[in-house]
Amino acid sequence: MQKLILFLITAFFYQISFCQTEKKAIPNFEKKQLLAKKISSSISIDGILDEAEWKDAQVATDFAMFEPDNGKPLNDKKKTEVKVLYTNEALYIGATLNDDEPNKIMREITQRDDDGSADFFGVSINGYNDGQQEFRFFVTAAGVQLDANANSLSGEDFSWNAIWDSHVNITDKGWNVEIKLPYSALRFANKPSQLWGLQFFRQIRRYRQLFTWNYVDNKKGALEQQSGELSGLENIQTPTRLFFFPYISTYINQNKKDGTKAQFKGGMDIKYGINDAFTLDAILIPDFGQTAFDNKILNLGPFEQQFNENRPFFTEGTELFNKADLFYSRRIGGRPNFSPSVGNDEKITENPSAVNLINALKISGRTQKGLGIGVLNAVTEKTEATITNTKTGEIRKAVVQPLTNYNITVFDQRFNKNSSVSFINTNVTRNHIFRDGNVSAFAFDLNTKKNTWNLGGDIKYSYINSHGDAKDKNGINSSIRFGETSGKIRFNTETKIVTKEFDNNDLGINFRTNYYSTYGNINLRSLKSTNKLNSYRINFNLYNEFELTTDKIQNGNININGHITTKKNDNMGMGLNFRPYDIYDFYQARSAGRYFILPNNYSAWYYISTNYNRKLAVDFNPYAATTNEKGRNEYGFNLSPRYRFSNKLLFVLGYEYSKENNSKGFYKKTSSDIIFEQRDVNTSSLFLNTKYAINNTMTINLNTRYYWSYVEHKQYEALQLDGMLAPTNFNEDGSQDFSAWNLDCSYSWWIAPGSQLNVLYRNNSSNSYEGLTGIDKNFGQNFNNLFGDKLNHTFSISLRYFLDFNRVKNWL
Repeated sequence: MQKLILFLITAFFYQISFCQTEKKAIPNFEKKQLLAKKISSSISIDGILDEAEWKDAQVATDFAMFEPDNGKPLNDKKKTEVKVLYTNEALYIGATLNDDEPNKIMREITQRDDDGSADFFGVSINGYNDGQQEFRFFVTAAGVQLDANANSLSGEDFSWNAIWDSHVNITDKGWNVEIKLPYSALRFANKPSQLWGLQFFRQIRRYRQLFTWNYVDNKKGALEQQSGELSGLENIQTPTRLFFFPYISTYINQNKKDGTKAQFKGGMDIKYGINDAFTLDAILIPDFGQTAFDNKILNLGPFEQQFNENRPFFTEGTELFNKADLFYSRRIGGRPNFSPSVGNDEKITENPSAVNLINALKISGRTQKGLGIGVLNAVTEKTEATITNTKTGEIRKAVVQPLTNYNITVFDQRFNKNSSVSFINTNVTRNHIFRDGNVSAFAFDLNTKKNTWNLGGDIKYSYINSHGDAKDKNGINSSIRFGETSGKIRFNTETKIVTKEFDNNDLGINFRTNYYSTYGNINLRSLKSTNKLNSYRINFNLYNEFELTTDKIQNGNININGHITTKKNDNMGMGLNFRPYDIYDFYQARSAGRYFILPNNYSAWYYISTNYNRKLAVDFNPYAATTNEKGRNEYGFNLSPRYRFSNKLLFVLGYEYSKENNSKGFYKKTSSDIIFEQRDVNTSSLFLNTKYAINNTMTINLNTRYYWSYVEHKQYEALQLDGMLAPTNFNEDGSQDFSAWNLDCSYSWWIAPGSQLNVLYRNNSSNSYEGLTGIDKNFGQNFNNLFGDKLNHTFSISLRYFLDFNRVKNWL
């Protein structure tokens, strides 16, 4: 088996090296500039550029390929021409995208912010022309909108949503796009004459080719630093930027325990443009009842499960607040932080699983000199558990989360169009009853003028003000990195140190402390397509982590991996991980100063993702790992076929399986020992995602997930002071079984820009068992046990409407 894996890896990298003769490069292009034309009348957004104002506008053309064949000019048969007009209200973009095979234009209809299998046209605007942050707007050939906040560090954030208008028109010569971008969707300085960064994109999906108007040299720095420019914007008198988003929603919840309950909600969100650069967003009465469900798992590790953020307020426009990785928004309105004390004759009869958010606001923007300022503040309500005396029946309340204020403040100064320094502070105040947390950080990201080298890092300081007998504590988390960011061969290296008392978990998330680490990477990549491949990349990584007090190595890995994209646009890759030495795990034992020795580890993985342009496509990812302990290994795979029946209907099915044999991990503490368990862990997860698009504003989505994980107990051992395990007399039934089911069926209708109607039916259930003598491995029985009386049902309707203050003022 090992020889077979070695042979496959060798053959894979040989194929890459054999195919890496690249096509001849073309010379760099000069930075382009487009003149915008001011008009006095508005344009009808219908995808037909027939207004007289379009005729005399300057044309942006001569697009060049960004990938896969960087720099290759766009074929004349696919010629693209773009024009820009503007008024005091908005920017207008009109694009003519020629295609000599219009019947082959791909036009899958998807939800917003998903291009699916479709051609698209896009525009990217940087109102400060500083080469760092852009607002991007895309329209697919099916008329679906995508928008993103993009920067060179974190890439494109499609959770950001703006309110704008667009329309496409398919012709016998290709397709046309018209876009209206209100200035409220942009950020720019308040000055008479504007010069903005500008880039246009065109994707021809059937070839998987992406073109840009201003040539982007992939040997250099980030895409944001190679945009063209938009001139001619003079004396823009923007209207008041004040928008209201009133909403109403109703919920009907039903389960066997609580019966049927109905709930009605109403509230409003507000967006106010303080000026052309700064915006205030506020939630007056929050409603997050229709956010996506969390994929809960059986967690046997020492750390909490980290969940994705699904609430729009905490995902949209939060790029500033994510500096230095201090902000984990799920802390706000999450589970209560504290557990109540219970007497001998008492039990908790009601314990809330979440804390209600009272309100939240954020202010963000950037000055003319490049200083970004962001403030986010949220308040959650006092939350209590109910405790009942089992003898007297007396009921009392205990606070599990006091009235709490969460705040994050950021100052981010940009300079040289590619560098920045930032100061970040997070603060959590819990009504001066429970512990308070304060964390400050200084971060920097510096690039050379030609974007060939990067130096970055941060230093974070945390202070926890504990109450009662608990001790106050403070700690430091600091890192520095350096690397080459241009050319075919690139490298980067990083070193980091985290002290034992560092704690940012009041408004952030951090699992490991009291260590120092080193990391290095060197990689070879293609800059242009080759005769046999569209792209390839080979990486070599080395990581080591040492416990700070004892200098014992607590983590490490040697990794080599490679990735290719074939001429048919199929993606595949494989990799090997080596850890030819034991490590000391200081977290598994859940006791300060104690550690558990983990044996050396070797693993391999492979993946293939076939071209999604085909009606039938497949993702497949098998992996396997082994150790020097006999019988201790792990293997699994992910398999996900998808079938696109039409541009409207798509099915994606997925199955994940993993098996851990003779795994060893923490079980419990007794009065005298730390007990570890030897066990087998089996995990399966099955999901089905279905999308039916009625048109480009209406979609029906069905998402289901079934998860089952069970632990088969083998034997118990006691952890020794030297980190080894020894036999013990401890004995109890230790098998576990956890399963979960979720279903979301939703109808979404974008009634108008910014206005949306959502109808949702949801059901969910879960079963969790511990201390079992054995496991019932009957798949059908386990699945059926999640239904019937176990199910929680929710039906909800929500309407959110967009109101522009200027339009309301005219109505009145």
